[in-house]
Amino acid sequence: MNSDVSTQQVAVIGGGILGVSTAVHLLRGGASVQLLTEGPLASGATGRSLSWLNSAGERSNPYHELRVAGIDRYRTLFAADPSRDWLQFRGGLFWQAEGRLEDTVARHRYEKSHAYDSHLLEPAAVGDAAPEVNPSAVSEAAIFNPGEGWVSLPDLVEHLMNEFHELGGSLLVNAGRVSVEVQDGRATGVRTATGETYAADAVVVACGAATPDVVAPLGVTIDNASPVSMLVLTKPLENAPTVVMNTPRAAVRPNPGNTLALDHDWYEESITEHGDGTFSIPEDVVQELADEASKLLAGNPELKPASWKIGRKPIPGDGEPVFGELEKVPGCFVAFTHSGATLGLIAGELLAGEVLSGEKHPLFATFRPERFAA
Repeated sequence: MNSDVSTQQVAVIGGGILGVSTAVHLLRGGASVQLLTEGPLASGATGRSLSWLNSAGERSNPYHELRVAGIDRYRTLFAADPSRDWLQFRGGLFWQAEGRLEDTVARHRYEKSHAYDSHLLEPAAVGDAAPEVNPSAVSEAAIFNPGEGWVSLPDLVEHLMNEFHELGGSLLVNAGRVSVEVQDGRATGVRTATGETYAADAVVVACGAATPDVVAPLGVTIDNASPVSMLVLTKPLENAPTVVMNTPRAAVRPNPGNTLALDHDWYEESITEHGDGTFSIPEDVVQELADEASKLLAGNPELKPASWKIGRKPIPGDGEPVFGELEKVPGCFVAFTHSGATLGLIAGELLAGEVLSGEKHPLFATFRPERFAA
């Protein structure tokens, strides 16, 4: 039994998957944790993420390695209870628009080159891998990655928060915009929008697309390329697909209750940002996305949107994750990444380890915040 129990008090800003995962791992390590959220839990990007668990396509080797580790942690969670309807591994399908066969083949070869399970399929063979998919919707070829999966992040957050409370974590929701308190150059706690302060030995900033704005007053610059995006949840349908699909006009993920989660980027110009920070989109554009998704399914079932959420999708300026302690402000750690779903569990584990031990993890070596300083 480990007798090295942490006595640290840590404040975590952010009620999405990265903040909640880090908070739970800190509690597991013996720290006392105060979790603060601007609004309700999972009300930001976590509540509108496609949450496709993958490391498909081309990216840097360190990023791929971290994502594969992330998938591994989900497989551990899945193995503990495969019956969970909010976490499944049934594979992923990808295809591009007509005329891009060479790009698809190159992507497949790249995936194979680092032993990522990748199968190049002709359209007629897609039905064998995923019978619920309409083969005629596929262009020249598709890539099937059988090891990929998906997670409903709001359900995962709820699951983790049960452990959070069991381990004695303290939660403050609807705290408004929370800032980092600094004394003598070191993070010493946080302050809520109403002026309440919470002292801490360390602070973790995991506020999604707002993370760069939270650390900017500390004199730290993190480039932010977060676009506005939307996630649509459909009404239940019979014979819902079990695979994730990433296609030229719609990205589709299974969702609990025989519903689907839909996403893409072609409609971004139809989104209006209002002066109060909210967003809107014409309902016919939302239905158009559902119609595009219907074309991907065998029998082209009618898909009706049940709800949709719009907000900024967290993406650092160079596309790579940002993890670790700020050199300029010791005691303040950040977590900011586009792949919050895939990295949610592993990033929380490794970041909590850095907070508790003071040792930098090698998997974060190329993802340090200071790379933007130049």
